[in-house]
Amino acid sequence: MEEEKKTYSRRSFLKVTSISGGGMLIGFSWMANLMPNIALSKEHPTKDWIKLTGFIEINALNEIKLYSPNPEIGTNVMTSLPMLIAEELDIEWETVIVEQGNYDTPRFKSQFTGGSMAINMAWIPLRTAGATARQMLMQAAANQWNVPLKELTTTKGAVYHSATSRSLSYGALAAAASILPIPDKVPIKQNTEFSLIGTHQKNVVGKKIVTGKPLYTLDYQEEGMLIAMAIHPPAFGMQLKSFNAADALKMPGIKDIFDIKVYKEGYEKNALDTINFNHLVIVAGQTIWEVMNARKKVKVVWEPIKESKEIVGVWGGKKEELTPAGLESTEGHLKKMHEMQKKQGKILRRDGNPEFEFEQAHQILERTYTAPFLAHNPMEPISCFSHITDEKAFFVAPIQIPEFIKQNIVANLDVAAEKIEIKLARMGGAFGRRLYGHYMIEAGLISKKMKAPIKLIYTREDEMTAGLYRPSYMVSYKAAIDKNNTVTAIHIKGGGIPESAIHENRFPAGAFDNYLAEGWEIPSNINVAAFRAPGSNFIAAAEQSFLDELSEKIGKDPIDYRIELLQRTKEKSIGKNNDYDADRYIGVLKKVKEESDWENLKLTDKKYGVAAYFCHQSYVAHVVELSLGEGAPIIEKVTTVIDCGIVVNPEGAKNMVEGAVVDGIGNSLFGALTVKNGKPEQQNFDQYRIIRHNEAPKKIDVHFIKNDINPTGLGEPPFPPVIAALANALYKATGKRFYNQPFQNDLNN
Repeated sequence: MEEEKKTYSRRSFLKVTSISGGGMLIGFSWMANLMPNIALSKEHPTKDWIKLTGFIEINALNEIKLYSPNPEIGTNVMTSLPMLIAEELDIEWETVIVEQGNYDTPRFKSQFTGGSMAINMAWIPLRTAGATARQMLMQAAANQWNVPLKELTTTKGAVYHSATSRSLSYGALAAAASILPIPDKVPIKQNTEFSLIGTHQKNVVGKKIVTGKPLYTLDYQEEGMLIAMAIHPPAFGMQLKSFNAADALKMPGIKDIFDIKVYKEGYEKNALDTINFNHLVIVAGQTIWEVMNARKKVKVVWEPIKESKEIVGVWGGKKEELTPAGLESTEGHLKKMHEMQKKQGKILRRDGNPEFEFEQAHQILERTYTAPFLAHNPMEPISCFSHITDEKAFFVAPIQIPEFIKQNIVANLDVAAEKIEIKLARMGGAFGRRLYGHYMIEAGLISKKMKAPIKLIYTREDEMTAGLYRPSYMVSYKAAIDKNNTVTAIHIKGGGIPESAIHENRFPAGAFDNYLAEGWEIPSNINVAAFRAPGSNFIAAAEQSFLDELSEKIGKDPIDYRIELLQRTKEKSIGKNNDYDADRYIGVLKKVKEESDWENLKLTDKKYGVAAYFCHQSYVAHVVELSLGEGAPIIEKVTTVIDCGIVVNPEGAKNMVEGAVVDGIGNSLFGALTVKNGKPEQQNFDQYRIIRHNEAPKKIDVHFIKNDINPTGLGEPPFPPVIAALANALYKATGKRFYNQPFQNDLNN
């Protein structure tokens, strides 16, 4: 591995970074955040604080405040990102005050939490921010003492000159440092020099969370604030025709009832402007209870939508999006997907001559896998505060990527970009749902209409029935096997409503001379959204379940067979676009074999299953051990091994992996959002089953591969493969394979 560069210049930080691998390009310069500004240094947030950089403030008491730029969605970035700054600043973590940075593009540049990219994107920039501030403080001391910079050292928030036994705290130097020019080159630590990165640190707002301190949008209050709720169509494929609010307007506390169109006619949406219902009826009043009751009294007439097409932006490009008319149903979706499986799909990748091998095959193993729509169901339903005045457009919002909502606000609220102010609230879960900020536009339009501060609130029923789900999927895996029990070809074919989950260049691509991947899509008027590990959350389960069955078919250990295939990709690389590192893949498989005591496990009567997957630049392997209880499996233990590069905060990382494991098991066992005549059949948790505390694994044993690779994804990668590991363990327990999610349906039959 190449040794990490010791210094970084301004030029090296002027770059365009690609987020999530999908081609969305955001240009930014983190170095701009480091530029000292004399004017800013005189405009302290409080009278005692001195702004040293965009991320760092220091006061005379040597208290150090670090700002976390990225929205906090429960992935612990509010702790881990400031740790990067603190490591290079050379301060004691216990003395640090961490605050959530609000939306401020000039100050923070890229404020994005999603795609498991937060730490990866910030790895060098935030460390450089800390190192730069440290050097500026040292320079201020050198100037004051009239000594060379090279003679100075730092530790625990102070600068030292050992030759004269002098020292000054950062607080004493901050004012002088804040007006110094930024150094051209800044040394950063070698990985072996870390003292904070890699240590266990508690969540910086953990105490506030468990003691109920205001952190979330629902907590926010403002004098004169009204409550607003929306009425949306009861079924996909319907739209507002008319309404009568005469009776509702007479009810106590109700201020107004009106309709809004969220996006103007002709507004060209970007990829995150997805929305199901554009035309809504709004009820505004004094209290939640009054508004909820009044909503029931509004008489609304709905009508069918017409088929439509529109151009939408997609990660730097554009595409035509079809919205079909009609009332769709899950039963109809399944029928259409089976029909598509019989047709020629779009060829996504072809290696060798798979058709010939299937013609010559001694036997063929073919299996089909399905998964339903899933609702995101974060613990905190959607809410948003807005107050639109002539002076500014103010929001308190749980939004994962505020930069992408700005153009929407400008266009649909007729607000100048410089007047937009967004206070980033902590999110009570997101899982991709809060990438889509239509609710901010809804709140802004209501505030404009009411000429008052308002808080828009979605109930759980609103959250679950207003759309934006994980897509519904189907895929078939087929293997050609010769007389020697050797797999000679693999064929993958599948798609979804409305998009496919196939990642054609991921494993097992590259492991077989003959490989074919086909995809298809079915348009729908039910919109979908990114859902924890988009696409991977389904295809990993199918792929790894099939490989497990295939290894059994040819008489090989499932871990050894995966390693054998990966070794083959190293020895004979097939195809040019394989997007995984076979060595790292093999590494997690070997480690999980060791940590789960796999060889001894096979000698017991325990029921177990294995799976491994690569996504978001990280590699994860799970072994699930379970027993069968009454009505549901009892998950005894999950052994997890993950290679995500350097782990900044093992405490938070372990928590994240544990959460992903529980989430994956819960969604695959119970999760399903079905529709009938366009209407969601599950509208709250009495109908939409989620995992319960007593159904979570009794033990989750997490292991990280230690290496010097820059951090890669963590929030999403553990989620997809645990679904397959569970399915494979269920096979051991029941004797039958599980092809359709949620697995509980087949367990009960």
